[in-house]
Amino acid sequence: MATIIRESYLKKIRKFIDEEEIKVITGLRRSGKTYFLKQIMNELKEKGINDSNIVYLPLESAKYDTIKNYKDLNNLIFNMTKDIKGKIYLFFDEIQLINDWQKSINSYRIDLDADIYLTGSNSQLLSGELATLLSGRYIKIEIYPFSFNEILEYKKIKFREISLSDETKIFNKYMKYGGLPRTLNFDEEEKIDYLSDIYSTIVLKDIISKNNIRDIAFLERLIKFMIVNTGEIFSINSIRKYLKHEGISVSTNTISNYLKHIEDAYILIKSKREEIKTKKILTTNEKYYCIDQGFYELQTGFNKSREKILENIVFLELLRRKYKITVGNIDGLEVDFICRKPNKTIYIQVSESILDETTRNREFRSLEKINDNYPKYVLTLDNWDYSKNGIIHLNIINFLKDTSI
Repeated sequence: MATIIRESYLKKIRKFIDEEEIKVITGLRRSGKTYFLKQIMNELKEKGINDSNIVYLPLESAKYDTIKNYKDLNNLIFNMTKDIKGKIYLFFDEIQLINDWQKSINSYRIDLDADIYLTGSNSQLLSGELATLLSGRYIKIEIYPFSFNEILEYKKIKFREISLSDETKIFNKYMKYGGLPRTLNFDEEEKIDYLSDIYSTIVLKDIISKNNIRDIAFLERLIKFMIVNTGEIFSINSIRKYLKHEGISVSTNTISNYLKHIEDAYILIKSKREEIKTKKILTTNEKYYCIDQGFYELQTGFNKSREKILENIVFLELLRRKYKITVGNIDGLEVDFICRKPNKTIYIQVSESILDETTRNREFRSLEKINDNYPKYVLTLDNWDYSKNGIIHLNIINFLKDTSI
């Protein structure tokens, strides 16, 4: 497989190399966390750090089956590092497999001259005790599946030149199969098998086993429902009513708990709604997006919405660009994304096409109601430019390629 340097993530972590902060890398299984750790290790070696000072523990390996809890881990680490001279670089891959691992990580900060890096496949890795123990002495980096730009980089390394028509073909496959790194090596049938295997592993290991889920059939039904309806506005009550109509009777508390477990495993990402005029965050009727459009392909079969896929792709790209995202509401009209980061705000509408005048007017109307001077975009697959009234119309592929937005 061609080597893709995940520069946007490395750029953030470089300034913390050799600093006291623990580097915590989280994300979906098989999204590239392990490979990213190895890129960090390679950079250390290029800086002149000896191999003997770099300790790497891939905790999913059978070699570490006997390491069950923090005491086992302590015995291993102190034994492995007792003869190392100088700073030690500790890399723990899938640290959540060790019971009470938080106690060990905090002790290494105190007992060793160590620079510590760890990965985990749960968004709540930093909740509870670890957050209390570390009290701000960590940085967190969330790794996402490959962006469209990273896939283009891979293709350019492999094929050297890519035409605009090639880009469109690559994007169409990206819409269907998503950005999990290993899928780039497979044919279409193998991609689906691989996605199915990853999905099953996440559901089994990161949701069912971790949370002692009993009603597995309901869990699977709920995940499928949420993925198929990605980008729709939901409340817990509306989900309960739908399930009741389908003959499934569960409490809102159960739905809420299961949704939290699904979010923690990085299958779904929630976006809250906001009243644009008052900037008030609404506590009900949220949107959920899928971490990778390949999972949408798995769950929907022939009954797909290209518009939902496009909205999902844009949402994930905005997260990669470090925006805080809410779904806007203004005078009863929806704005797909309000995107904020320090000293920058943009508004975005996503549609498959606005060639039809009625659709075009609808997509522009909500943005036209916003009375500020922040940039406003309508993103579609169209190649015609319908920009007007200060609102910029862009092709989605061009938006994805332009990382300055």
